[in-house]
Amino acid sequence: MSEGNGFPATVGTQNESTPGLAATRQLLEQARAELGRVIAGQEEVIGEAMVAVLAQGHALLEGVPGIAKTLIVKSIGRLLGLGFQRVQATPDLMPADILGTSIFRPGVDEFTFHKGPVFTDLLLVDEINRMPPRTQAALLECMEERQVTSDGVRRPLPAWFTVFATQNPVDFEGTYPLPEAQLDRFLLKIKVKYPSEAEERAMLKRHQGASSAGLLEDGAIRPVAADLLASARDEIRAVRVESDLYDYILGLARRTREWPMLALGASPRAAICLLRVAQVFAAFEDRDYVVPDDVKRAALPALRHRILLKPEAELEGFEADRVLNDVLAAVAVPRG
Repeated sequence: MSEGNGFPATVGTQNESTPGLAATRQLLEQARAELGRVIAGQEEVIGEAMVAVLAQGHALLEGVPGIAKTLIVKSIGRLLGLGFQRVQATPDLMPADILGTSIFRPGVDEFTFHKGPVFTDLLLVDEINRMPPRTQAALLECMEERQVTSDGVRRPLPAWFTVFATQNPVDFEGTYPLPEAQLDRFLLKIKVKYPSEAEERAMLKRHQGASSAGLLEDGAIRPVAADLLASARDEIRAVRVESDLYDYILGLARRTREWPMLALGASPRAAICLLRVAQVFAAFEDRDYVVPDDVKRAALPALRHRILLKPEAELEGFEADRVLNDVLAAVAVPRG
């Protein structure tokens, strides 16, 4: 059903489909039809971004400027009927610029909390690795506990609160590596690559005929039904995982901790995230049970930002994806 990426290429017919995944199937069909009118290609990125929302995690998108990272997130928000806010990270951005602050109202002689952009469904933090450490730290509570504590008061964030953070490669001017604690809050790290020649040609044709409002407005994306997203989430949570798959996931995570090229392996939280992402990939394949291939597909986006290479490994030209592929090859796949 898939083409080896995060977004399935086709959906089975009603007679072949898994009855318990009807909402997920309908959501994917509409996503493919609606988003395809705005975005040319990038199926893998779109699929993995959908994984983050359905698994109620957060995603870090890494890629050079100008390859539609922001457009993808805005389009998904429009499709799912979710609130959207965007924050442009700069070196002088303060925590209150994101979280909000208390403002004194002279007429009533009291302080009123003015909510920041974090109080939304989808929060796009553009170029997060240009943000100062103090402001990065302000996002930790939001991403982990889905709440903001200000003046001693806990304020819950919306149920679908999801952070999509974009970053330029860390060797770009004015960028800084995110700390391990911040990276570990992201369910996925998605690598956004240049489009193919055919996809880039399609982009040029669309922009040639676009209005001043832009492709997103011209596309007139039709939002999904109000309860469809929640139904798909519940279906994915019910995807079965057999005991031998638990052993396989644990085997992968624990093997990274003793891998000679790595200074830091996958944490217990990483294993949980790997399980959650594998469940979504299984549902994307119209299956209500996880197989080892789902775990393999989930391994790179779920783990690449949670491992740390030794300096000598970096000098030899190794990178996270290459090491993870070696780990996958070394861990026995359950049979049966």
